[in-house]
Amino acid sequence: MTERNEGAGLSAGRRLNRRDFLKMGGAGLAGAALLGASGCGGGSGGSGKIIFSMGPDLDGSIAKLIEKFNKQNKGGIQATHRQMPADTGQYYDKLRTEFQAASGDISVIGSDVIWPKQFAPQNWTIDLSDRFPEPEQKKFVPVTIEAGSYEDGIYAVPWSSCPDVGLIYYRKDLLEESGISGPPETWDELKEMALQVSEEAGIQNGFVLQGSNYEGGVCNALEYIWTHGGDVLDENSKVVIDSPESAAGLETYASMLSSGAAPEAVANWTETESSQSFYNEDSVFIRYWPSLYGGLGDPATTKLKPEQVGIAPIPTDKPGNPSYSTLGGWMMAINANTDLDDDAWKFIQFMTSAKSIRERTVIGGYMPSREELFADPEIEEATPVVKLAQDILLKNGKSRPVTEYYGDMSLEMSEQFNSALKGDISPEEAVKTLQTSLGQIMEEIQ
Repeated sequence: MTERNEGAGLSAGRRLNRRDFLKMGGAGLAGAALLGASGCGGGSGGSGKIIFSMGPDLDGSIAKLIEKFNKQNKGGIQATHRQMPADTGQYYDKLRTEFQAASGDISVIGSDVIWPKQFAPQNWTIDLSDRFPEPEQKKFVPVTIEAGSYEDGIYAVPWSSCPDVGLIYYRKDLLEESGISGPPETWDELKEMALQVSEEAGIQNGFVLQGSNYEGGVCNALEYIWTHGGDVLDENSKVVIDSPESAAGLETYASMLSSGAAPEAVANWTETESSQSFYNEDSVFIRYWPSLYGGLGDPATTKLKPEQVGIAPIPTDKPGNPSYSTLGGWMMAINANTDLDDDAWKFIQFMTSAKSIRERTVIGGYMPSREELFADPEIEEATPVVKLAQDILLKNGKSRPVTEYYGDMSLEMSEQFNSALKGDISPEEAVKTLQTSLGQIMEEIQ
């Protein structure tokens, strides 16, 4: 999945998990053994060219930047973009195959924000601490640096749509017609407004979200858990999801459907269906990523104009409590098996420079990862959501569970969260089941 399909990695496919992989014999273990033997570099990538893996370049911004890089380094380093699947689950699988074969063919990895902590413990990527010291790290949005860090090292540089966070969009014009002066602060207020405004305006749906059994559903559900005071792991990486706060969060999540504020169909919806509903003027509220704003005013996408839509933080359980938005986005890392790590770093420096990030943000409407660019006039004009949602983007982003075992944990969470949303199981049963299954994942792999 590329940024245009939202930088949270929101279409993670059902894939072989690490527990199953560790149980494999034969070729699977041979590949792992080969990886372990060459994980510190010196792979098969001595091609003389930097290969950068990333999803489809839908707006041409990657090609334009690579052309500039190659022109600047004519006769020296040259880079090419290897297009990877738009679905991040499939992309992850292709990278894992490369890693297990100890291939250094790909030098620079376009990394989903949740991958650095999965790659680093396997020695699949290089520690960039010497190349990317703390003074340079401080130029980026702090939560993105946290996402790229593992133990005492830093394994990825924030790049594009990073931070990408959950936002509440609402029909400002319809709220005003119903006599409502501002967006909801709490989840209960959102339900009340959604029901009232949709009825008074004759709109099909009050509120839509991404609730399907996939990574996007995890991103949505976690925001309910966090804003009710719950969490999945504590600061010591202990599983703590079986709590009254987490159960309350899932209860509110499910109540969006049971109250009628959101249609039951959202339990099977992803970004595609939910954005279509909002763009088609069939919804009053939507939880979505910053990219939604870019379609407003584009007649090929929607009749809605930017002035009809407002942006608000993710609601909370009570007034005054902190709001949290699930962090998404893309980073850049170096394959530990490449022979071209110095050249790869020069490419990363170019692509993550303020000039390159500004250019890509203006072309494609991505979120900038460098803090200074949030006040850049050119970006503010080209991508208004950067200014409109600046406080949310800079302050409210929260990483999904920080663990190398996140891939396995996500599969468990997506299933339980979806079942709770549909009402197939109670919130209490969901968190209790997850307490056991997530705890087993941590114990078994360790």
